[in-house]
Amino acid sequence: QVQLVESGGGLVQAGGYLRLSCTASGRTFSMYAMGWFRQAPGKEREFVAAISWSGPRTYYADSVKGRFTISRDNAKKTVYLQMNSLKPEDTAVYYCAADYRPAVLSRLQVEYDYWGQGTQVTVSS
Repeated sequence: QVQLVESGGGLVQAGGYLRLSCTASGRTFSMYAMGWFRQAPGKEREFVAAISWSGPRTYYADSVKGRFTISRDNAKKTVYLQMNSLKPEDTAVYYCAADYRPAVLSRLQVEYDYWGQGTQVTVSS
């Protein structure tokens, strides 16, 4: 079992930045690829970014490429999402997820094994 807890959400003006954190407990964190997803009001949850177990491989949704950066610190069992140049359309609940295939980067929610409870990000115009 892996427990995931997100933090770092909040209210920010358009053009601003936030850094989300997701800290894991339980089984060996480095055995998992990690992903970030988000769900805006009235919309389906969508893929944001993913990172392989060792960090060098990353994968982004087109909507955030160049603005968001995913990274991880296996010693701290934490994955981060640095979000810059935020837009009102980035407003959503952000979830981190763990995929027990350390080298596979997936945008498919069904392929992730564990999920956090989410953290709210609100971007005002």
